Amino acid sequence: MKLNEIYELAVKMGIEKDVRGSEEIERLLTRKQRELERVEEKDSTYVDRQTLTNPFSDTRILYGTGEEEITSIFCGIDMETPEIILADRLREKGQKIDMVMAHHPEGMAQAALFGVMGLQADLLLRAGIPINVAEGIMESRISEVKRLMMPLNHQRAVDAARLLDIPFMCVHTPADNLVNDYLQRLIDDKQPHYLEDLLELLLEIPEYHEARLLKAGPELIVGDKKKRAGRVLVSMTGGTSGSSQLFQKLEMAGVGTLIRMHVPEKHREEAKKHNINVIVAGHMASDSLGLNLFLDQLELRGITIIPASGLIRKKRI
Repeated sequence: MKLNEIYELAVKMGIEKDVRGSEEIERLLTRKQRELERVEEKDSTYVDRQTLTNPFSDTRILYGTGEEEITSIFCGIDMETPEIILADRLREKGQKIDMVMAHHPEGMAQAALFGVMGLQADLLLRAGIPINVAEGIMESRISEVKRLMMPLNHQRAVDAARLLDIPFMCVHTPADNLVNDYLQRLIDDKQPHYLEDLLELLLEIPEYHEARLLKAGPELIVGDKKKRAGRVLVSMTGGTSGSSQLFQKLEMAGVGTLIRMHVPEKHREEAKKHNINVIVAGHMASDSLGLNLFLDQLELRGITIIPASGLIRKKRI
């Protein structure tokens, strides 16, 4: 596959499993086109035209023309300057590596991470919270994350890839959409009654089983294992943690248990206050599951995957 084809497949799969649905995605892309048409000529240089076909600002080809032929990928959760150097070192030792793929965004994709957070409003809509309330909750948090990204040195890893001439890309929200959809469908199908049943169901998934062996598996951080789970909402996509205000709204909407990759302490306290059970499934394990669902499709197309940097590679092909 060419690098561009890998990128386009990631976007396509991410759209297919997005909680917003294909019609809403199409509306967003159409709005981007209209916004571009209104941009003044002096500002047109700065327009990211990939937003016309890709609704995920945190998924990009970071270095490369897109025409590179890819047969082998060095892939991990966090692929930063040390991992780029490691890829080059492995190539020196004879390992074939055509590109590096990260899950967590780098470069311009990291700088624009806040751009995908709006889809969390649609997760809340799925839970039964009106969209106007959900978007209102998310507005201040999105602005906060945008400011938090501003001082970071986004280009470090990208510069390393450029200097070593290694094609580099990241696949963030598309992979998170895949894991979110996979888990929500599984839980809706199995209908675990008690929280301990829900934890056991997660541990049947190879990535979470492996993470448990590594002391980083699913943990119940709010609630009692012997109590009922109630309605379960999986929330593992949308860039990063949302607003702490959501727990009061989830309580009112009738959600009993929230499953996340990770939870800030302030969120844990709010969940406890509003009687929302919370399971932290595990960050690296959850990211691995989402990425694996994408990587399987690349392997079906003849590409070799070399896992690194926290990626628990489990195949489903």
